Amino acid sequence: MTDAELDEFLASARTTRVATVDSAGRPHVTPLWFVWQAGELWLNSLTRSSRWAHITRRPDVAAVVDAGDRYEELRGVELRGRVRVVGEVPRGRVRNAELDAVEEMFAAKYRPGRVFEPDGRHAWLALTPVDIVSWDFRKLRPPEH
Repeated sequence: MTDAELDEFLASARTTRVATVDSAGRPHVTPLWFVWQAGELWLNSLTRSSRWAHITRRPDVAAVVDAGDRYEELRGVELRGRVRVVGEVPRGRVRNAELDAVEEMFAAKYRPGRVFEPDGRHAWLALTPVDIVSWDFRKLRPPEH
């Protein structure tokens, strides 16, 4: 994907799967809602979860966002890097300027017409990708006969 295609795809996709590593070195993959803002994947995660415990010990993650049902429709993005916690844990009601745009985008994407309301159970993680791999099988040429 081009940078513009990648931005458009990540802006419109709804769910990512985030891979972490547990204390025994085993992979753990969970779905999360997210927003793509200024080259970072912003994840809204439960703070009382295995995922959060894994990230606290080892903040290196991989995330995949993909779409398509048939082979020739498949497209997606894998992002790898380190996450950082942004704001309160769990997210409270104190304004955080770094989260203003992210929370506005999150509300527009998942709760149209409503403002973002912290629930006291989630907090924000920002994934700054070190590696990005994308694919779009819709661009593949059909075999010539």
